[in-house]
Amino acid sequence: MIVGVGIDVADTARFEESLGRTPGLLTRVFTPAERLTPHGEPRGPASLAARFAAKEAVSKALGAPPGLLWTDAEVLTDDTGRPRLAVRGTVAARAAELGVTGWHLSLSHDAGIASAVVIAEG
Repeated sequence: MIVGVGIDVADTARFEESLGRTPGLLTRVFTPAERLTPHGEPRGPASLAARFAAKEAVSKALGAPPGLLWTDAEVLTDDTGRPRLAVRGTVAARAAELGVTGWHLSLSHDAGIASAVVIAEG
């Protein structure tokens, strides 16, 4: 059963400008694992913007309640390169309230736009 669906888009250039203007944004929004590729290199702006869109989409799938922490929804990459969600803290608590037992995530970035779709399943 689908508990919630969320979608979000982010303008990659605008997101990169935000990171430049507000250096603390990188550590406030992303976990150390999200900031690096599986090879240990810093992620580029398009990849970070897609992960930001995923966090927004998670919030929407959960009904956009106040108080969710950015780093409580973590976008990781599995061994095949597929993105997956790890939730904890505020996000895990809201998901449990709604009966969420699994997540589906798709990320994309092209032509200056990053996007994410999240399905919360129960």
